[in-house]
Amino acid sequence: MLTRTPDRTLTDQLAERFAERIRARLLPAGARLPSVRECARQQGVSPHTVVAAYDKLLAQGLVQAQRQRGFFVRDLGQKVPPAQAEQAPAAINTEAAPGTLQGAMGAARAAGSRINATALIRGMFHQPSARPQPGAGVLPMAWLQEARFLSAAVRKVAASGALDQGSFSYGEPMGDAGLREALARRLGGQQIPATAQQIITTMGATQALDIVSRALLKAGDPVLVEEPGWSVEFARLDALGMRVLPVPRGPDGPDLAVMARLCELHSPRLFVSVSVLHNPTGYSLSPASAHRILQLAQQHDFYIAEDDTYGHIAPEHATRLSALDGLARTIYVSGFAKILAPNWRIGYLAAPPHLVERLLDTKLLSTLTTPSLLEKALALCIEQGQLRRHGERIRLALAQARARSVQLALEAGCTFAAEPAGMFGWVDTGVDTDVLAQRMLDEGYLIAPGALFHATRQPCTLMRINFGTTQEPAFWRAFRSSL
Repeated sequence: MLTRTPDRTLTDQLAERFAERIRARLLPAGARLPSVRECARQQGVSPHTVVAAYDKLLAQGLVQAQRQRGFFVRDLGQKVPPAQAEQAPAAINTEAAPGTLQGAMGAARAAGSRINATALIRGMFHQPSARPQPGAGVLPMAWLQEARFLSAAVRKVAASGALDQGSFSYGEPMGDAGLREALARRLGGQQIPATAQQIITTMGATQALDIVSRALLKAGDPVLVEEPGWSVEFARLDALGMRVLPVPRGPDGPDLAVMARLCELHSPRLFVSVSVLHNPTGYSLSPASAHRILQLAQQHDFYIAEDDTYGHIAPEHATRLSALDGLARTIYVSGFAKILAPNWRIGYLAAPPHLVERLLDTKLLSTLTTPSLLEKALALCIEQGQLRRHGERIRLALAQARARSVQLALEAGCTFAAEPAGMFGWVDTGVDTDVLAQRMLDEGYLIAPGALFHATRQPCTLMRINFGTTQEPAFWRAFRSSL
């Protein structure tokens, strides 16, 4: 709680608290601040103190005011309009119904803010406390630290002379040949027919997707994406100047009727899809939907970037578009950050032969090459079966954590908008999760509101939880007290 001191007023403290969160991107562009009355209740201060604090944020250009609607976090990449401060008093409505979902959604639609890529990425790295974070995108560190074979593999590769050889040259443009051979065998086990010459290693799966976009698209091109979906991908495409076309994602895959209509109207150049253990819902593509998607790609002449980031924890025989069409119109993307070592940043793509040179040129323009020492160490872990056994341990731990997390969520009054599967849960809280996110920050928890998983920010009652970091009752007690 805020405490008055001789040198810091409650107004200054409250303004600083919000300012820090906005600058750290814990409150992303478009997020609605609590109503004056609601904020006063949460912080234990008077409405006058809240009004004065919001005025300070407005004067600093951190928020913008909407008459009779409230205050919204500004996109810090935009310039502050002149005379912004003078608009503050007219925009404040202390009597408006606080915390109502209808009002919040209307305000956000009026604000019309797009997801800001930098804001979201910075938020991924900011931890408000040492507690397990329900909105985290990675598995618990203790789970990943079980992979002690990683350091042993690095030492073995370094002792072989590869450290000296690889440190003073750029290495192979497409990536370490041994790793690409190992990946080709791995993909063959998933019925994806890729040779080592069709595989390019990257700095994580995110860079692989970026390479695909930059190589195949130009500014203004329409791109189909699944909604809800990975917020950083929406933001990245938007930052590149693409026209993002959301397609609703259901249990079996994208809404095929909507997808077909968008194809007819806009002639998309690319479809970005998470076929297996979709983020945030956990859905996996059905064979029938996969077949129809490939028909649409053929009919309307677009490529498919299949992001299989969660393939390491997926069911053994999950449907993948790349397997069904044999890498004809699909570009398969994956990596090892989720299962192994987030900071190693090793990802890869497997592409149709006629696209490989174009994709490689794009990689060379951005990173020249990728770190051969770590790639050789990873190849060793794959070849010796250590990665496979580690994946089995992670799947078991995740299944146990998922059961505990689901039970706690249900006991807290939540429901699941999608059948719990994989790493993430898509939870309906019954309240506006944009507002809830701000309350949870006071408790030291960073949650992932449902609005972050839509191409245009619209508050909703959903949030994404990480099953690995929400198995402790302490979080759910804080959640209940914040409703």
